Amino acid sequence: MSTETRSGNTELKGSIELTAAMVLSGTLGIFVVESGASPFNVVFFRCLFGAIALGLYCLVRGFFKNHGLTPKKVGMAALGGAFIVFNWAFLFEAYESTSISVATVVYHTQPFYVMLLGAVLFRDKITATKLGWLVVAFAGLILVAGVSVSDFQDGAKSGYLAGLGMALLAAVFYAFSTVITKRVTGVRPHLVALIQVVLGIPLLLPFATFGDMAGMGADWGWLVGLGLIHTCLMYVLMYSSYQKLPTAKIAVLAFVYPAVAMLCDWAVYGHSISLLQALGIPLIVGASLGVNLGWTFGPRRPAPEAPAGPAAGTAPTAGKPAAPAASASPSAPASPSAPLPSEARTTAGTTTADDKITIGESR
Repeated sequence: MSTETRSGNTELKGSIELTAAMVLSGTLGIFVVESGASPFNVVFFRCLFGAIALGLYCLVRGFFKNHGLTPKKVGMAALGGAFIVFNWAFLFEAYESTSISVATVVYHTQPFYVMLLGAVLFRDKITATKLGWLVVAFAGLILVAGVSVSDFQDGAKSGYLAGLGMALLAAVFYAFSTVITKRVTGVRPHLVALIQVVLGIPLLLPFATFGDMAGMGADWGWLVGLGLIHTCLMYVLMYSSYQKLPTAKIAVLAFVYPAVAMLCDWAVYGHSISLLQALGIPLIVGASLGVNLGWTFGPRRPAPEAPAGPAAGTAPTAGKPAAPAASASPSAPASPSAPLPSEARTTAGTTTADDKITIGESR
């Protein structure tokens, strides 16, 4: 089998894995709502069952050997985990106050909060183009939210507005987790995720109301599914796919998640969005892709040509060394970053920081 064929098969496998992960992610809202549990109870048991499943997976795969963890890295992962678990709680609360569709789309503005936090905390440069995409995204957010000034004066809308605020707060918490845990390098993302869900158990214990869980019966299956399917299986599929796919394909396939979430919300609960709200969705999607893939609003200026060095094999000009020969190997493609728990890629069992792409998810 030729190298090109093997590469094509690898990318196809990665596309199937990531698509499957995004489809699973799109069903998350149904599991949350159908469980009937409060948001904090849902997150607590998601962390509990997810930690058991993910821990067993890491044990079987031998990830605890040569793990690369240090006290500082564990602390950074745990700090990011604190933001992640509360991000889940706020997002799940938004499902109940708005709808799965609206909360999911609003939540997908979080790549822009990552960008803004990077500029504030780490002095990352924000170009005029990125600011332009930010304006486009928030124009879409206003349309999707479907609110007007008068809605803030209408008491009947208070619950819906609070739900929108919860979705936005969840996105901000996700952004904090991203900019923190992306600094955890040299550690498998599975282990970082495991640290974060394990932390969630004691962290959420004071907020859980176990008395409300009496008589759940078969509804426990939804909570177990959140841990096994949406925390363990989904992460395994995502982290495996990231090693096989280029950045552009990951950025596009990531939007399978909100599409499936909206389809499930309509099919199961009959929730649909208005035409005006529908106009905002492509604005958010396009702006997110524009930031992730470096799209510009005008024609891209060609890069200036570098001055040619002396031909190979010729003597250098007096006082100047000969230019080194160009490497025969192509430059490595831009590598995607994991949406959760960190912006990192897994390569030969380790992770390296990468700021190329941030993919939104409610995971």
